[in-house]
Amino acid sequence: MTMRSTWTRHEMRSGADWLACAAPEEQDAFLAGLSESALLALPYLFEFWALPHQLPPEGAEWRTWVIMGGRGAGKTRAGAEWVRAEVEGARPLDVGRSRRVALVGETIDQVREVMVFGDSGIMACSPPDRRPKWEATRKRLVWPNGAVAQVFSAHEPESLRGPQFDAAWVDELAKWKKAEEAWDMLQFGLRLGPAPRQCVTTTPRNVPVLKTILGNPSTVVTHAPTEANRAYLAASFLDEVRSRYAGTRLGRQELDGVLLEDAEGALWTLAGLEAARVADVPELDRVVVAVDPPVTGNNTSDECGIVVVGAQMQGPPQDWRAFVLEDASVAGASPQGWAEAALAAMARHGAERLVAEVNQGGDLVETVLRQVDPLVPYRAVRATRGKAARAEPIAALYEQGRVRHIRGLSALEDQMCRMTAQGFEGRGSPDRVDALVWALHALMIEPATQWMRPRVRRL
Repeated sequence: MTMRSTWTRHEMRSGADWLACAAPEEQDAFLAGLSESALLALPYLFEFWALPHQLPPEGAEWRTWVIMGGRGAGKTRAGAEWVRAEVEGARPLDVGRSRRVALVGETIDQVREVMVFGDSGIMACSPPDRRPKWEATRKRLVWPNGAVAQVFSAHEPESLRGPQFDAAWVDELAKWKKAEEAWDMLQFGLRLGPAPRQCVTTTPRNVPVLKTILGNPSTVVTHAPTEANRAYLAASFLDEVRSRYAGTRLGRQELDGVLLEDAEGALWTLAGLEAARVADVPELDRVVVAVDPPVTGNNTSDECGIVVVGAQMQGPPQDWRAFVLEDASVAGASPQGWAEAALAAMARHGAERLVAEVNQGGDLVETVLRQVDPLVPYRAVRATRGKAARAEPIAALYEQGRVRHIRGLSALEDQMCRMTAQGFEGRGSPDRVDALVWALHALMIEPATQWMRPRVRRL
């Protein structure tokens, strides 16, 4: 059976998209028109069925392909199919690009049960005439064309000292206990052929070895959340995990497949923000919307930070509590667009006032807002200190446990964790954080200063 097609990847993807969207009678006609061999081969043409994040990047420049995704996003299938593509030739006995492959997982058992014999492992993905033979005593797979894949445990980095390879598949590297040692030993062994390559399939975690790999110029990355593979997952599973973990740090990592990082010396940490999260918001005494408008209004502009914060303000200031209710920030909006978004946020939350920074726009900011709503309760604020200096007293409120977050603020929280005492260490401008700082300053810092100011006794 000839398994490799002469179709290009684009043609295969276009064909798969057409087949998925075609009417039932068109699908039946397509399948009826295939020869028996083509019909048997079709399930094993992964390029035809694969999701975009499951296909390796085109070009020959990369050395490491990292597939980061949420649970059930199809990472294992992508890794197994990549190994197939490396070792298989056009016909069952033809030589492929690679002949010596390393399969590395956290333990030997996990390699065998997931990467080799799992539901999406190499054996399940291989057609009968190309299926490798498992040699249990030697812990290896042997293909009909002579290609060999050896199994290794990351718990035993020294086992990778000596063997040599032209390809490797590394699974769940971010949870290995001896990740750096095992990875280093693998790199020394990946030395056969003109251009040895490796595929890393992992749920992201903030570990040094993964960050180092991602920072390497020869690394390419594809990414997908769990829901990208929803057609092959139980609907009840998605409903349950989303309702339980949506908007949480664990959900961002395990479902969205996002690498969560804290900048060194950050004013906020993801763990601290996770601890500040609440499910319900009590009755509030005051709500404000803060806006940090961009300098320009086009597709390349910075985001317009729009954050809604409410507060309970009963008793002395040390008893006040603030609740971050919404991050309504918009990107690439015109001045009228961000003004409308800010005023809509006020209406949703019944906010008493809109606060806007005017360092960049001056009176134009108020003019834009009043063109949309002439009666908007508005107050201009002007920055006299740097962003980090303004953020530090707000970070202190968090340390005191006086600010809480609802779910769904992940983009804002990611920016917060890149803000340090030396400045912002992320990309672009921290417009969401700026808006948060202005809102909390208006609700918690300035009123507290006025409340605590000694009253002048009149004679």
